[in-house]
Amino acid sequence: MKTEKESSKDAFRDRVATIDETGKRNWIYPVQPVGKFYDYRKYLSYVLLAVLFITPFIRVNGRPLFLFDILDRKFILFGKIFWPQDFFIFGLTMITLIVFLILFTVAFGRIFCGWICPQTIFMEMLFRRVEYWIEGSASKMKLRDRRPWDWEKVRVRFSKWAVFWGISFLIGNTFLAYIIGSDRLIQIVTSPPSEHWVGFIAMLVFTTVFFFTYSWFREQVCTVVCPYGRLQGVMLDRDSIVVAYDYMRGEPRGKISKKAPADLGDCIDCDLCVKVCPTGIDIRNGTQMECVHCTACMDACDSIMEKVNRPKGLIRYASEERISSGKKLSFTPRMKAYSIILLGLIGLLSFLLVSRPDVETRILRVGGQLFQIQEEEGTISNLYNLHLVNKTFNEIPIELELLNIEGGRIQIVGDRSLNVPPEGNIQVPILIYLPREKITSRTTELRIGIKSGERQLSTYKTNFLGPN
Repeated sequence: MKTEKESSKDAFRDRVATIDETGKRNWIYPVQPVGKFYDYRKYLSYVLLAVLFITPFIRVNGRPLFLFDILDRKFILFGKIFWPQDFFIFGLTMITLIVFLILFTVAFGRIFCGWICPQTIFMEMLFRRVEYWIEGSASKMKLRDRRPWDWEKVRVRFSKWAVFWGISFLIGNTFLAYIIGSDRLIQIVTSPPSEHWVGFIAMLVFTTVFFFTYSWFREQVCTVVCPYGRLQGVMLDRDSIVVAYDYMRGEPRGKISKKAPADLGDCIDCDLCVKVCPTGIDIRNGTQMECVHCTACMDACDSIMEKVNRPKGLIRYASEERISSGKKLSFTPRMKAYSIILLGLIGLLSFLLVSRPDVETRILRVGGQLFQIQEEEGTISNLYNLHLVNKTFNEIPIELELLNIEGGRIQIVGDRSLNVPPEGNIQVPILIYLPREKITSRTTELRIGIKSGERQLSTYKTNFLGPN
């Protein structure tokens, strides 16, 4: 049984920091961080934002580097096209990413959230910095919110919202470019809305969603919507590296004064780590769901430790085990198991990507059709439907070759050519003839080679029906 004092101490876990005791929104006014980790995150965000905004306009052989065309069910990754038939590769890729995320979280906590997650980069490194530039410090924003609407408040707020809307429009169009392609996006942007109502409405929807997210919903994406924060409670253990407060060194905390007890810890209880937190938590209470490992509290605490002539690192990247016992980081059995699974999935995924044929082939016997006997030439024929799907951007001429039975031949019905158009498919009926003496059972397995010039693209297996 917990005592009343212990229950009161853990009361912060009963609700998220962005919601007060009455269930209303607790608006967060984080102080702008300053320090080396914040600078590192800024530089990384510049690189990631540049990649995000430039990538849709990079083309390889006239095609986008990345395209996720859900409407036409066409996906391009690193200039290589994927179709719905390749969905199993996409599914395996998602499983691999999930396992990687689990392994990364087990070892390093939510570093992804603080350093790479688009939500954090957009909110903290783009919109929040614009807000500081227009509205001023966190204390000024808080005072302005409490004041009645006057000309100064209207001017500042609408200026900020106008800039936010412009940035949201840019982000929304960038994400749209990943879906429909940069060419179609430029066409929509440069043409009157009446010519592209669907595209125009899509742009407005994307822009509105981003504007709402970063002007009002903000950190609640991480604390309310995103499931990753709740999953980390399952994935983290005592050996996971997290943003942690060294309570062994910092407690008991208290203000510096001549009357202060001699056994005080290094924490001077300035609360600056709470003031800079974008989700409003107190890291000194331990690892919490709302913590996104953004390092703002680390920079804030280091600046205070430097001023009071105490060692930095009171709040740092560390594991619970290292703080409590002083042990070094170890590669736990759990990490080893996830690593083995991850390497296996990466190997399988790499094999599937490398071995994926340029042309997908399907050869099926026509339903309801029996074999035909050609008495004059002593052969038996079966009628098949041939379906070829070109997964490249170039036209591919196809030839079919019977590999495992001598004397057999393949005939295209109607003497059509098998030139598969770029990103297209063709369906043609074909007849396969086998010498009667080669048929020794009701069904005979056939191996058909699919060739383009001298290069064999793949081998297809099917059955041939003959007399008993």
